[in-house]
Amino acid sequence: MELQTAAALRRLRLVSAPEAVSFILLLVCSVLKRTTEFNAVPVMGAVHAVLWILYVLFWVDAWYRAKWSLMTGALYFVLGVLPFGGFYAERRLRRETEDAVIAARARKEMAKGTAAA
Repeated sequence: MELQTAAALRRLRLVSAPEAVSFILLLVCSVLKRTTEFNAVPVMGAVHAVLWILYVLFWVDAWYRAKWSLMTGALYFVLGVLPFGGFYAERRLRRETEDAVIAARARKEMAKGTAAA
């Protein structure tokens, strides 16, 4: 895996969980706005909007660099829309990145072994 691809996946992974938390907090604030006098929706809405825009920008970059299929790209987009989807996306991206690093190290070791022989 190229360094730029790994960096793109890492950026998307790092914004996934905070985006999911902000979405859940926005939902809680919406309920509180309707049931109490507490109204934090404008603040949480702005925070969530910024994180959502970052998620979409990083998603496009990761899709382009990782050369995901249409299904994989759509999956990560849908996970960004679901309230708890960001947590699943973060976990899945972490596994994908770790697997790619392991594969790259194995290829590097194989190349060393072939060059030494």
